Amino acid sequence: MQTVLSIAVDALAYGMVLFVISIGLSVTMGLMRVVNLSHGAFAMIGGYIASYAARDMGIGYAAAVILAVAGTIVIAIPIERLLYRRIYGAPELAQVLMTIGITFCIIGIANYVFGPTLKTIPTPEALRHSVSLGFRTISAHRLFAIGSGFAVAVGLWWFIERTAFGVRLRAAVDNAAMAAALGVKTQVVYAVSFAVAVGLAAFGGVVGAELLPIEPYYALRYMVTFLVVVSVGGAGSIVGALGACLLLGGIDTTGRYLMPEFGEFFFYLAVIAIVCLFPRGLIGRTN
Repeated sequence: MQTVLSIAVDALAYGMVLFVISIGLSVTMGLMRVVNLSHGAFAMIGGYIASYAARDMGIGYAAAVILAVAGTIVIAIPIERLLYRRIYGAPELAQVLMTIGITFCIIGIANYVFGPTLKTIPTPEALRHSVSLGFRTISAHRLFAIGSGFAVAVGLWWFIERTAFGVRLRAAVDNAAMAAALGVKTQVVYAVSFAVAVGLAAFGGVVGAELLPIEPYYALRYMVTFLVVVSVGGAGSIVGALGACLLLGGIDTTGRYLMPEFGEFFFYLAVIAIVCLFPRGLIGRTN
């Protein structure tokens, strides 16, 4: 029973970390129609900023998280304006080449500035303790990651589905020329959407640093994982991404607990099976 609960909690925490990081990629690919292979690089940037702020500047964890999200957005906005706007609506190959190039540039800069070693993010005392549930104690940091994932899912769903901005975003995606003719500032909509996606990546990079350690090759190491989540869940679907993360997180964690010698075998086996059965993802957009 103890082992089952440990697997369940770790799987849920891992799945939620994947969700917080990957959902921004799902938004850019499914709603903005941009294959952004540099998405993981922005999660890495957020982790580096938080690590430097907390370890070297002595800033508290909460302030470091805010600084990481804000700092990553500040770094990303000029990149979006100078580079990403050139590939909106471009062929997918052009998007892949541009964004993978951005990824390698960011990796090189991170390696030069911060060095090749892993970077830790000191957590506050409250997150280092365990929380007693009566029959079992659970890491407070795991609970924080789980709660953060659910909060992001609800907040992003409301933002896209229940606000005027969400309506403008969907209109700009479906027919940019018509939306612009009706007064929608499509470039602003894309910039804000990109900033939200990047901010979520940075937040996930900080919250998930214990499970996905921050190092210079972070963006490449987890690139396929983030893409898999979007493919399995369905690009542009918040519910699909959440379901994919929980399902794949559960399979991967269970496999590592029970048969660690197989590594990620069961994770990718599940991916192959799901993609064969649901080519558009679990809950993908049809347009």
